Amino acid sequence: MKTAIIIGATGLTGQALLNQLLLDDYFNHVIVFVRKKIDITHSKLTQHCTDFNVLDSYKNLIKGDVVFCCMGTTIKTAGSQEAFKKVDYTYPIEFAKIAKQNMINTFCLQSSLGADSKATNFYLKTKGETEDFIRQLNFVSFATFRPSMLLGNRTEFRLGEKIGKVVMQALSFAFIGKLKNYKAIHVNQVASAMIKYSKSGKVGNVIIENEEML
Repeated sequence: MKTAIIIGATGLTGQALLNQLLLDDYFNHVIVFVRKKIDITHSKLTQHCTDFNVLDSYKNLIKGDVVFCCMGTTIKTAGSQEAFKKVDYTYPIEFAKIAKQNMINTFCLQSSLGADSKATNFYLKTKGETEDFIRQLNFVSFATFRPSMLLGNRTEFRLGEKIGKVVMQALSFAFIGKLKNYKAIHVNQVASAMIKYSKSGKVGNVIIENEEML
């Protein structure tokens, strides 16, 4: 029986991941680190209300078998590039460093299609830098998941994303062959792929692209 840890459990993918993990008999304990308590009660679930600016304070609680990182925001929501980078880069890498110190073997990171530390786009560059940093920590198993546009019921309304989803779904028939990697994907598929990988026993560093998750 395994213990899963989630950061970013209140986000679109994180919520799907939490729901699936609570139903999965492979995991007997699910720990979430959240800013505000989630309105879910379950015998397998432990919640820690967390100030991510002082993660060292929670070091003794970050213990388990696998970390699922689904942390992410937008520059608009965060308010600035600096605030965005704190959520998408600083918090994940600081959590990963503690997880490594605490001998957690598996780390699964939700990133983004096109993530690249050498990208000129700030969002994709930040995502790539996060991947690169955690990769060099040398977990026994580190998997990066790079979904395209996410489908699901987001509580936060984003007009541009809403329009994009409608267009992507309407044109989904066109995303074949080399274009399949850009096809929109439901968060349940991303969550399922992350959980499946965490059970696989694979070692080393892998990148799982959108097409593979589909």
